[in-house]
Amino acid sequence: MGAGKNILEEGGEFKMTITTLKKEKNKLIFTIQGINYVTANTLRRIMTAEVPTLAVETVEFTKNMSVLYDEVIAHRIGLIPIKTDLKSYNLREECKCKGKGCAMCQLKFSLKVAGPCTVMSSELKSKDPKCTPAYPDMPIVTLEKNKKLELTATAKLGKGKEHTKFIPGLVYYRAYPKIQIKSCNEPEKCARACPKKILEVKNQKLIVTRIEECDLCNACSNACPDCITTGQEQDKFIFFIESWGQLSPKEIFLKAIIVLNKKVDEFAKDLKKSKPD
Repeated sequence: MGAGKNILEEGGEFKMTITTLKKEKNKLIFTIQGINYVTANTLRRIMTAEVPTLAVETVEFTKNMSVLYDEVIAHRIGLIPIKTDLKSYNLREECKCKGKGCAMCQLKFSLKVAGPCTVMSSELKSKDPKCTPAYPDMPIVTLEKNKKLELTATAKLGKGKEHTKFIPGLVYYRAYPKIQIKSCNEPEKCARACPKKILEVKNQKLIVTRIEECDLCNACSNACPDCITTGQEQDKFIFFIESWGQLSPKEIFLKAIIVLNKKVDEFAKDLKKSKPD
């Protein structure tokens, strides 16, 4: 993913190194070196609570002949992840319409179905082909024969701190493990003690492989306290991002960096204003 700057550290700019460990469609695992626990947790909180996504906010029913009440169906629709194009939409409080609602800050969906069938999220027809339900096979309600469901839903950009339906995914981190190996008389015994099998014996020497998989259970250091010491790196962390489908994991991380920079700039300006002349 490249390198960035630790903008929360005093003493000017310096590099933080980011290395991708595993990348899938909706999952990303990477390491960040050059930050502290405060910065790591700040990034996690911003990715969860401050990165905006689209979600349905209001639903207007024309017909509802299903077995579920209007508010139950509206709640289910509101929790459907919607693919989000952050370049095309603004937060309502930042939009030129000043929160009244326009094509730049909200998106309309329509649904018109007659039974017998199970109404799926794919039946929500979006006016923007780039922003559709992330998972088309999410069931909304089952309709019996000749029963109808017709509605119009309005989605908006929101943040996770406002409602959980706007959270873009699961984000967590842990400290990078540190394993120190001294001279070992029984390397096979120490290797067997590791439940993750990341310790191996080569040429009668104990070596560490796949250290990123170590969860610091201390089984090895407990079995061989004289030759193995475990701990945590203080400036290196492993991050895990699993997207719910609205944004890619990379988009979540990059948007979090932008939000963090903006917050730091605003704080610096407020701090400058508060200083006495």
